[in-house]
Amino acid sequence: MQAISVLGSTGSIGVSTLDVVGRHPERYRVYALTAYSRVDELVAQCARFHPEVAVVGTAEAAGELQQKLRAQGLRTTVAYGSQALCDVASATECDMVMAAIVGAAGLASTLAAARAGKKILLANKEALVMSGQLLIDAVAEHKATLLPIDSEHNAIFQCLPHDFRRSLDDGGIAKILLTASGGPFLKRAVETLDSVTPDEAVAHPKWVMGRKISVDSATMMNKGLEVIEAHWLFGAPADRIEVMIHPQSVIHSMVSYIDGSVLAQLGNPDMRTPIANAMAYPERIASGVAQLDLAQIGQLFFERPDLARFPCLKLAYDALHAGGSSAAILNAANEVAVEAFLNQEIGFRMIDQVIARVMDKLPHGPVTDIDALIEQDKIARSVAQSCLTL
Repeated sequence: MQAISVLGSTGSIGVSTLDVVGRHPERYRVYALTAYSRVDELVAQCARFHPEVAVVGTAEAAGELQQKLRAQGLRTTVAYGSQALCDVASATECDMVMAAIVGAAGLASTLAAARAGKKILLANKEALVMSGQLLIDAVAEHKATLLPIDSEHNAIFQCLPHDFRRSLDDGGIAKILLTASGGPFLKRAVETLDSVTPDEAVAHPKWVMGRKISVDSATMMNKGLEVIEAHWLFGAPADRIEVMIHPQSVIHSMVSYIDGSVLAQLGNPDMRTPIANAMAYPERIASGVAQLDLAQIGQLFFERPDLARFPCLKLAYDALHAGGSSAAILNAANEVAVEAFLNQEIGFRMIDQVIARVMDKLPHGPVTDIDALIEQDKIARSVAQSCLTL
């Protein structure tokens, strides 16, 4: 029986994780559930899974949560704040951590899990994008296990040699092929993108995701962040990570080998597949996802991304080439710009412009420790806010 802490349990990844947990009560139990402010949803999850600890973002939310839990006779301990997240991620009672808090907010707890030697199921790509070598070093030093949950990186993981050690050359690998759906605006006229509304941007044609991640998919910043994540997870240089648009989202990514072989992982677009794969690794368990019907699909299509349509993808490659704190700056500027777009403060095509301005304004220094990284993130957000009205 393994105990899991689900960080971000009321989001789409957290809900899918608990669905897999619920299918295997003989294998898994929930140690902790966390959400920032969705108290009612968290109460319902606590009623079903009976975690020892539930964490929310604020004291006010904690008071409301405790009152509602006690009203149902639930004795779950309630905590709040960033330190509480780190505590449940590193607790001795916890065997593995689903790191599914969106954005930079998930960085500290993911690092805490690594330093505690946990099995980390990494759905929060921003934590690795920001921290890079800091997180990789913490995983190695404390003998933690880092397993990717992004469907693309989990697909790559499944296609790699079992003894892969973050060296493409040692594994006989020519390059990594990251697939992308292209989002909702793949065929929309570029000149009309200025008028895109938030509701249009979050209407992903294949995946059900949170609003921020859905906008990132529409701009392809999500894929850009995944390029950076792939670099750190698999030791792949930028020029050996290729993005390929595949609108059906059936092939989740591929690995091209030096002998001419290309291995691909296919499946229906449902996050329970990579979640179940990582939870049970190296075994396989039922995820609840329907089997793929290739005859029904019939054909698979691919095309290279148009960087004029998706400038955020180029910005991410630029950040990876620049190194240092550039990826953290990119991520911070993107989070500010996407939030402003969702709040209808800027237009859709302003997102990449804000990010580019911030990248140009700030120096890209080395990332030496988490405090310096958090300070760089704070500065980048401030600069991004000032760029919203330019």
